[in-house]
Amino acid sequence: MKAEGRMTNGAWKTVTLGGIFDIARGGSPRPIDKFITDDPDGVNWIMISDATSKYITSTKKRIIKEGMKKSREVHPGDFLLTNSMSFGRPYIMQTSGCIHDGWLVLSPRGGVAHPDYFYHLLGSDILYAEFERRAAGATVKNLNIDLVKGVEVLLPPLAEQRRIAEVLDRAEALRAKRRAALAQLDSLTQSLFLDLFGDPTPQTQRFPIQPLETILRQPLQNGAYYPKESYTEVGGVEMVHMSDAFYEVVPRGKLKRVVCSQPDLEKYALSEFDILIARRSLTIVDAAKPCLIPKSSEPLIFESSFIRVTPHPDKITALYLYHYLGNERVKQKCVQPYITQSTISGINQSNLERVPVIVPPISLQREFARRVTAVEALKAAQRASLAELDALFATLQHRAFRGEL
Repeated sequence: MKAEGRMTNGAWKTVTLGGIFDIARGGSPRPIDKFITDDPDGVNWIMISDATSKYITSTKKRIIKEGMKKSREVHPGDFLLTNSMSFGRPYIMQTSGCIHDGWLVLSPRGGVAHPDYFYHLLGSDILYAEFERRAAGATVKNLNIDLVKGVEVLLPPLAEQRRIAEVLDRAEALRAKRRAALAQLDSLTQSLFLDLFGDPTPQTQRFPIQPLETILRQPLQNGAYYPKESYTEVGGVEMVHMSDAFYEVVPRGKLKRVVCSQPDLEKYALSEFDILIARRSLTIVDAAKPCLIPKSSEPLIFESSFIRVTPHPDKITALYLYHYLGNERVKQKCVQPYITQSTISGINQSNLERVPVIVPPISLQREFARRVTAVEALKAAQRASLAELDALFATLQHRAFRGEL
């Protein structure tokens, strides 16, 4: 079957996605818990959490066959798009199953779509921008069938689609290698911590254990509150917000700015010797998340979603304390018992002060800092290389989907 469209760029056509794919939305049998089954003969129930790579090959849950009547069946070779929140990211089915209403399925028809080409096209910044433009104005930005059907794309011949996909696949493989190298370096830092300090839980310790409040240079402090009218695009001072807590290191130069007084600047100023602890989170896993402050000559303050922790330099280093509080076993055994849980999870100053901290000799902490600094230098080089590859990939995408590659 031929895709209808108008000719552009020689043998290339401009077509709508609706001219290439049958597009439908998923459906959910409700209440879903009544349809979930442990029976191995059940039907794959595809959730967002099953989409961890380019292909969806398996699912964590299954539904009984009766649930298929109120859902949407999908098959190998179909594309899935999330239709809300971080909408538009594509995945290719390599198994069959049913999808809920958080998915759109695009089923290729007529043999005109090369899967790898359309994987890159559907996930490109070009199409994301078009999806976002068409969804603009809605209270919640969602993709719907008609919105996606009407999006126009360039459709080269299959041989050309294959060639473009191969170029983009090679570029993406290089990016993947850089990301894998960064992940290995992250693991190396964790290994260094274990090698020097052992299992970081009180039950196995050979080092002293002290409450956090006893190893601080100054008392814990909550951040500042500034109303919206204090924010500015020009001038002012950078301020760390809750959304910035998901970085290991506060991203200087990318933060919102506020106009603040000199007394506030002195009261809430941060330095590389401080650690910020997130006071609140939707989950207990992210509550009390620590982040580091990079060295800078530019002033920086923090808002009320954080508690500032200033370690005493003769007792404990900021880098050691950051890795200690961020260690998964420490969070589970030593931090989470002090987190309160209701609608959101959180920690206050009085509870944070009581968190037990293993305190190795300061010389050992400084040796850890020296080794981590060397690893961070390698990570910086990998990040710079990844940024260059990201820019190259974006350029290749831009040219490829305009017929210029």
